[in-house]
Amino acid sequence: MGHVTSLFVRKMVAGSGPGIDGQAYLRSVGIDPDSAWDPKQMITDEAYYAMLEAIAQEIDVTDLPLRVGDSMRCDEYGALGLAWKAAPTLRGSYRRVERFARIWTSIVAYEIQPVDDGILWIEHRTGERQLGMRLSVEADMASAVSISRQVSPVPFRPTEVHFQHSAPKTLKHHEAYFECPVHFDAEHDALLISDEALDQPNKLGDEGITQFLLPHLEGELSKLRYEPSLVDLTKEAIAKALSEGPPKMEAVARGMGFSGRSFHRRLADHGLTFQMLAEETRRELAEGLLRDEQYSLADIAFLTGFSEQSSFTRAFKRWVGHTPASYRKAQAGL
Repeated sequence: MGHVTSLFVRKMVAGSGPGIDGQAYLRSVGIDPDSAWDPKQMITDEAYYAMLEAIAQEIDVTDLPLRVGDSMRCDEYGALGLAWKAAPTLRGSYRRVERFARIWTSIVAYEIQPVDDGILWIEHRTGERQLGMRLSVEADMASAVSISRQVSPVPFRPTEVHFQHSAPKTLKHHEAYFECPVHFDAEHDALLISDEALDQPNKLGDEGITQFLLPHLEGELSKLRYEPSLVDLTKEAIAKALSEGPPKMEAVARGMGFSGRSFHRRLADHGLTFQMLAEETRRELAEGLLRDEQYSLADIAFLTGFSEQSSFTRAFKRWVGHTPASYRKAQAGL
């Protein structure tokens, strides 16, 4: 079971307007509607998703996550929001969230994946893709765009937006808000953002404030319940299994003394999935092997769990934005 800050819960209820009994919905998830907004108060993801699905029974929620995302302000994220504003560039802002998002939620992990001329800002979540989760994902993506627009000195829009779930009946609200093509039934939940947009200097960028805030955020992160040994052991088990092909979560869990369900839950508590760790392990192993000239590309494909070199090439280019051959050549020139 994961948790999410009550800030998002309150925003969703407020954004739903007078068509619902907002106070009753807040009480249903354990929030006193008369109390001060406290972002550090956490709500379980199950309660949050169930609340959103109940609201959807009363009102049309097609554009609700977009309106909620648009209402988010950097200052509402506390120190992390200030770090977002103070980063020298928008690229730095996204790196701050990739690193410190667990301060706000344990149900999401973010990944910056380099691609040609930009990045994919990927949101990873586990669990069944029901309506509550879909609304939450869309609100998160809309929030990222909103706070990007608040710090960018020029009009900000992503190049593309991707959602794993199916499209609503109309796309007009999504296309109008994001101002770019919006793709559903996609491989990832992600924003495609250009290098040009990422490298704009933030309007309030301040390296001094950034350096002051980072130790504070690291301290907040260290207070969270976290088991690096579980991650390390999982990646080690994955690496050992790769020569037999893509590892199965159940087999790795069994080898580490967990049931599949327990193992999945423990990773999810930290905003991680087995697939995320498997991809990261394969990428890190491939990068290391490519720096060693004694291994051929075919050898590396086999050692990282691919049955064909062409499949390895496609995956590696998706991971780092370059083919294995061009990556090896670039590393040799360093």
